[in-house]
Amino acid sequence: MPSFDSEHLRNIVLLSHGGAGKTMISEAMLHASGVTSRLGSTDDGTTTSDYEPEEQRRGTSIQTSVLPCPWKGHKINVLDTPGYADYRGEAISGLRVADGAVVVVAAPSGVEVGTLQMWQMAEEAKLPRIVFVSKLDRENADFQRALDSITERFGRRCVAVQVPVGKEASFSGVVDLLDQSADVPDELSDEVEAARERLTEAIAETDDELATKYLEGEQISQDELTDVLKKGVASGTIVPVMTGAAASGIGASELMDGLVNLMPSPAERGPASATGPSNESEVSLPCDDSGPLAALVFKTSADPFVGKLSYFRVYSGKFAGDSQLWNADKRESERVGQVFVVRGKTQEPVAELAPGDIGAVAKLSSVGTGNTLSRKDNPLILPGLEFPAPVYQMAVFPKSKADLDKITSALARITEEDPSLSITREPNTLEMLLGGLGDAHVGVTVERIKRKFGVDILLATPKVPYMETIVGASKVQYRHKKQTGGHGQFADVWLEVEPLPRGKGFEFAQRIVGGSVPREYIPAVEKGAQKAMADGVVAGFPVIDVRASLVDGSFHPVDSSGISFEIAGGHALSKGIKEASPVLLEPILTATIMVPDSDTGDVAGDINGRRGRILGMTPEGDGRTVIEAEVPQAEMLRYATELRSQTQGRGEYSIEFNRYEEVPAHLVQRIVDAKEEAQATA
Repeated sequence: MPSFDSEHLRNIVLLSHGGAGKTMISEAMLHASGVTSRLGSTDDGTTTSDYEPEEQRRGTSIQTSVLPCPWKGHKINVLDTPGYADYRGEAISGLRVADGAVVVVAAPSGVEVGTLQMWQMAEEAKLPRIVFVSKLDRENADFQRALDSITERFGRRCVAVQVPVGKEASFSGVVDLLDQSADVPDELSDEVEAARERLTEAIAETDDELATKYLEGEQISQDELTDVLKKGVASGTIVPVMTGAAASGIGASELMDGLVNLMPSPAERGPASATGPSNESEVSLPCDDSGPLAALVFKTSADPFVGKLSYFRVYSGKFAGDSQLWNADKRESERVGQVFVVRGKTQEPVAELAPGDIGAVAKLSSVGTGNTLSRKDNPLILPGLEFPAPVYQMAVFPKSKADLDKITSALARITEEDPSLSITREPNTLEMLLGGLGDAHVGVTVERIKRKFGVDILLATPKVPYMETIVGASKVQYRHKKQTGGHGQFADVWLEVEPLPRGKGFEFAQRIVGGSVPREYIPAVEKGAQKAMADGVVAGFPVIDVRASLVDGSFHPVDSSGISFEIAGGHALSKGIKEASPVLLEPILTATIMVPDSDTGDVAGDINGRRGRILGMTPEGDGRTVIEAEVPQAEMLRYATELRSQTQGRGEYSIEFNRYEEVPAHLVQRIVDAKEEAQATA
C-alpha cells in the first residue's frame, strides 16, 4: 500500500447496536475499493473483519478490526467495533483513535439500545458523525421510518443527504441530494426535491452567510453546500444521514465519498495534547511530519504467529521501522523492528507511517495498551484509555495438571490483550477469579485462551467469601493430655474470648499471673489460636474480629512442650467461639446503578428483593437515574446479565466491597448445607 500524508487520511470508527450491520458495511467498502475480489459474509464467516474463530462461529464481532481502504487518493482507516455490551472495551479502543464515526442504524429495527449508548460515547468523545441506515433491502425496511427514529432520538441536526431508490427487495440505489446533476427517477422527483430543500435549509442554518443567501432566494452552489456541510459535520451541528444495503454492495461507494468529502482529516481535527513523564504542563502536538514523535498504543493482540502485536496511531512525527523508541509511561527503551499496516488478520510491511496513520509492530516487551511511544530525548505521554471495570466474575480452574503449569501465564497475556478483563485471587476462598463485562465476555475469553495458548480452563460460580465471628463472650478451659511411650503431652489453657469491632481481625493477649503457663509456651498458645481462626464452628469459614486472652493454665515439668500448648490453644479458642454466640457474616457491596428513568421502579424493587437497601436515587437529567444501594454479594453474582435483561441492555452498574454484616438467621442453614455438599463432592 502506498504511503499517505495526513491530509489524505480518514480514521473512521463504525458504531452501532449489535447486529446492525457494521461488519458487512466494512466488507462492502473493502470490496468497492478493490481491496477484496469478492464480498464476504458474516453468515458464512468469510468477512475480513471477523477473522477470529470465535467471531466466525458466533457470526458477530468480538474485537475491533483495522481495515484500511484506499479510495480516490485517500486512505480510510475503518475501525470495525463490536456492538454488544460485553465487548465495550474494544469499542473504547476504536473511539480513542478515530477522527469521525459512522453510527449504523438497521432500517428494519431503527435506533436500538446499543445505538443510543454508542452515540453517547461518540458525543463524549466529540467525534463528528455520519449516520448510515443499513439493510434497506430487507423485509420491513423503511428509510423514512428509520429517519424518523433517528431524528426523534438524536435531534433535527440529523438530516438525510440521500434518498433511496426502491425499497425492500426492490431497493437498487440512492440519489445524492448534494449532486444537482444526479439522475432522479421520475417517480421520485417530488420526494427528492422536497428532501433537497430540507437539506439545503438545514445546512444554511449552520452558517450565517449561507442563511442570508437562502432566505433571499439566491442560488446556492453544490460546492458551497458541501463546504458548509463539512464545517457543520466537524462542529457537530449537523449529522448527515446516508443509506445502503451492504450485502448487495449498494451505498458503500457513496459512503466512502462522504467520508472523504465530509469527515475531517487528522490534521483538521486539531493538535493532540501530551505531557512529559513527570506530568508537567501540557504540550500541544500538531499533526505534523516534523513534530516530535508521539504514537499511542490503543490495542494489544496475542498473535499466534508473530507473538504480541501492538496497534498504534501516530499523532505527531513520522513512525519508522528499525528504530529505537522510548516507552515514556514505563520509562523503558523499545527496539522497533518492522512496521505493518494491518487489514484484519493480514499484515503488510511499510517503511514508515505519517502522523495520523494507524499501524502495528510486533514483539514490544514493555509496551501495553494505553502506552505512548516517543523518543528518549523528548519523552511524551498521550492521554491513555479508560476501560470499564469488570462487573461479572467466574472462578477459573485448570482442567489438567498440564494446564495448571500454564494457566497463570495465559491469563496474564489475555488480560494484557483485553484491559477490560481482570484476574484476581480471592484470599479467603483461594479462588482465582476472571472478571469481565458479562457472561459472553468471560466465556469467549476462555475459548480464546484455549485456542491461542493451548490451556483448557474450567469455569465455576465463585464462592462467596463468608466469614464467622462472635457476638457474645466466654471463658473456657481446654486440657490437652496424651500419654505415649516415653514423654507424654500435657498443656492446660484457660482463655477468655470476646468480640472485637468489625475490621479489627484477631488480637491475642495474656494476663498470666504467677507463671501458671511458662512464658516460653505463650507464643505457642497464640499460634494455636491463630490457626483455629481459619476454621469457624458455624460452617467452617474463617473467623474474624475476635480477641483471645490467656488468663490461666497449668503445665507439667516433663510432658509439657510448645506443640502441646499450640494444640491446647487451638482447641480452647474453638471451644470459646462455640460458647460465645457464633454468627455467620457475609460481604456487603455498595452498588451504583445507572438506569433509564422508566426502569427505576423495577430496578429498585429488584434490589429490595435481593435483600438490598436503597441509599438514594438521583435523576441525572438526561433520562437516566442513579440508584445507590447496599446489597449482599451473594445476591449479585449474576447481576450483570440480569440487569441487562431487565433494562433491555440500557442499565450499567459498578460495585465495590463495603463491609461484612451478619447473615439473616433463616439463611444460615442453607449456606451450611451448601458448604457441606460442596465439600462432599470435592
